[in-house]
Amino acid sequence: MTLDEHSLDRLLNNACRIAREAGTAIMTIYGQGFDVTEKADRTPLTEADMAAHRHIVKGLGELTPEIPILSEESTQIPFGERSQWSSYWLVDPLDGTREFIKRNGEFTVNIALIHDHEPVLGVVFCPALDLLYSAARGLGAHRRRSATAAAEPIRVNTGQRVPVIAGSRSHGTERMQALLERVGEHELISMGSSLKFCLVAEGKADLYPRLGPTCEWDTAAAQCVVCEAGGQVTDIHMQPLRYNTKDSLLNPEFLVIGDTDRNWARYLEGL
Repeated sequence: MTLDEHSLDRLLNNACRIAREAGTAIMTIYGQGFDVTEKADRTPLTEADMAAHRHIVKGLGELTPEIPILSEESTQIPFGERSQWSSYWLVDPLDGTREFIKRNGEFTVNIALIHDHEPVLGVVFCPALDLLYSAARGLGAHRRRSATAAAEPIRVNTGQRVPVIAGSRSHGTERMQALLERVGEHELISMGSSLKFCLVAEGKADLYPRLGPTCEWDTAAAQCVVCEAGGQVTDIHMQPLRYNTKDSLLNPEFLVIGDTDRNWARYLEGL
């Protein structure tokens, strides 16, 4: 498949539809109540994760049967097989399961298309807020505040201000606190899931540092949104996050940067 702007636009529209449909399934279970189990890595799992996974895999499989799909809830696919993929869908059916369990609304459906180790399409849908962020290479980044609202272009903040930093609601660390002290005067916004990336993409935050473990499906869709909005997503050595380059699906620690004129890396030295 040729991933030109026309084909990416078509795929993006369909990925947005599939994400919304998965969100409907999630919200049905959210309203009915649910049991929580634990995966082998001791992270929580609910029926909503699996319902969204099944719907997304079916929808993407019908949309592009020739493109493989890697979901957080897939059975493990060996790197020997994955390494042969030039393009694939990378999915987190329910990002922010802890926030889902807490019922604070800060959870998302993440769908990304990876090509040559880079996200070229990304959809982040927050079903509790009916808020959708989307982007594709060359097409910019957009936000829809409801299913019937028009798509609004979004851009990172480029004006000078006291730094606004997004942080995890469930994963605070001593190193994060040390980083904040080095930055000095700042405003901190705590939020769950990949919505922190979207705060940067829409200009409400200047930086989201993640000094702890994440997986590739946690970041890919939102990385595309941030980059198309004019920002950067890099490891702590300021190199862009890349995908499907090794056996492990764990990301390095990373920075989501909106204010690209500021040297954020200097605050990380020695942490």
